[in-house]
Amino acid sequence: MTGKERDRRITDLGTLKALAHPLRMNLIRALTIRRVATASQLAEQVDEAVSLVSYHLRKLAEHGLIEEAEPQSGDGRERWWQPASDGVRISDEDFRGASEEAAAHTAASRLFAEQRTGMYRRWLDERAHWGPEWNRAAESSESNLRLTAGELTELNKELLALLRRYDEQGRAAEAAGDSEGRANVAVHTYTFPFRP
Repeated sequence: MTGKERDRRITDLGTLKALAHPLRMNLIRALTIRRVATASQLAEQVDEAVSLVSYHLRKLAEHGLIEEAEPQSGDGRERWWQPASDGVRISDEDFRGASEEAAAHTAASRLFAEQRTGMYRRWLDERAHWGPEWNRAAESSESNLRLTAGELTELNKELLALLRRYDEQGRAAEAAGDSEGRANVAVHTYTFPFRP
C-alpha cells in the first residue's frame, strides 16, 4: 500500500469538470500506471506537445488530482508528478442537485465509458501480439443477475475489495523485485439495472 488516500471521492463540480477532459483522463491513467513522471515523459506517452501536457497537468494539480513528486533525477529543471490519491470515486448522489451537476456527471461518465471501450478495442486489435498465455488469461463476460439495490451495493463492495487485494499483491511483488511477466491490466466493471 502506498499510504495515499484510497479512492478519493470527487464531490465538487469544478473537480469533476477538470477530470472529465479526454487528455486529462489519459494523463491521469498514464500517471497512475507510471506512478511518477515528468511532463516530457507523459507527452511522449500520450503523443501530445509537452507545453500542452504541462498545462493540463497544472490544471489537474489545481484540483488536487495530482501533485508534485520527489525528483527522480538530478536535473533540477524537471518537474515530477504523481497521483494525489490511489484512485478517485465519483458518485451519482453527489451530483443530483442542479441540472448542470447532473449533466456534467452524465457527460463525465460517458467520456470514461468511451475511453474504456477504446482501451478494450485496442486490446482486441492487438491481442494476436500478446501470445497465448495472455489471450487465455484475458476475459470478457456478461452476467445478468436478479438483485435488489442493496445486493448490488454489496456485490460492488466485494468486487472492489477483490481488485484492491490483487492491486496490493502486485505492487508488493514489484516492490520486492518480482516484475517478470507482469503487464498493466485493465479491469472495467459496470453494474447497473436495466429493463429487457
